Amino acid sequence: MKPLLTALILLALTGAAVAQSDPITTAKRASQMLDVAANSLSEAESASDRVGALTETVRAYEEGLSALREGLRRAAIQERSIALVFEAKRDRLSRLLGVLQTIGTSPAPLLMMHPTGAIGTARSGMILSEVTPALQKEALTLRNQLEEVRDIRSLQQSAATQLTKSLAEVQLARANLSRAIADRVDLPRSFTADADKMRALVESSDTLQGFASGLSDLNPSDLNNPADFEAAKGKLPLPVPATVLHGFNETDASGVTRPGLVLATRAQSLVTAPWPATLRYSGPLLDYGNVVILEPSKGYLLILAGLGETYGEVGEVLDQGAPVGLMGGLPPDPDAFLMTAAKGGGGNQQESLYIELRQGDEPVDPATWFATNKE
Repeated sequence: MKPLLTALILLALTGAAVAQSDPITTAKRASQMLDVAANSLSEAESASDRVGALTETVRAYEEGLSALREGLRRAAIQERSIALVFEAKRDRLSRLLGVLQTIGTSPAPLLMMHPTGAIGTARSGMILSEVTPALQKEALTLRNQLEEVRDIRSLQQSAATQLTKSLAEVQLARANLSRAIADRVDLPRSFTADADKMRALVESSDTLQGFASGLSDLNPSDLNNPADFEAAKGKLPLPVPATVLHGFNETDASGVTRPGLVLATRAQSLVTAPWPATLRYSGPLLDYGNVVILEPSKGYLLILAGLGETYGEVGEVLDQGAPVGLMGGLPPDPDAFLMTAAKGGGGNQQESLYIELRQGDEPVDPATWFATNKE
């Protein structure tokens, strides 16, 4: 899927400086990203690595939709800004339009005449010659702003059409990815899980810490990961595009303190392994919802809790970036998507993913390992 990655990188970088100040350019670039994703979806079925191809396709759709949301958000803000300027200058604009209309409809000889005679005519000509450039400049500014509003509304209409198509396609890509993962049989395994012992451990554990401790003893893996996990400290990508809501040992609004990070992310977002790892557990656990536990290196366990759907079988050895599940929730329909953007929001991040990193029997601050973004 290198062509897809290359195309997305080029779209993201080309004209980035312009896009930062031009919401229409941002939205158009997002539209191109979605077109690239649509092409990759049609090619993924014939790819030799369907899981890898579909993973990149889902990511491409998510990035394109996120960029489109940002473009529409900034376009809506720009439209409101122009509307506020018009409102503040309503009287002045009315007079300007009246003057321009009078000048445009009056015969040229009449414009040059003044009732006081030749001197008045000369004076009025001098005044008009000084005022006209200013009127033209203000008229040009007004026209540019009106054209920008027109372009923004045209963009919003075209975005509604593309959204319906893209939201359906990304759901199709997710469904295809789930099937491709279920069908794969070629992943290497570090160990074979004992289903009865795993079930007994799940039923007997009353805390996440107790389960993690028991998991380490249940099936010792023959982990042979050549990648240096500790050298990646501070550089790991988050498993899902998200914003940190609560930090390590930080108490939330409900008075709950957890030794990990709570991330806010969007519904149905793809969750991936941030580092090559062995899948130690996948499924429901206690009150954490669906949980994925990865072993990126000897002595370390990475816990991802709160997913809506999990992928893979215990014992599989996953590459960095391999899909491990999807967040829960319902994807937005086009109307909700557009409404959120029109209100100036960047999109509701209503799903929560909990990340806990354990070294031995002790949790460590994941923020020191991951490149995070906190509001």
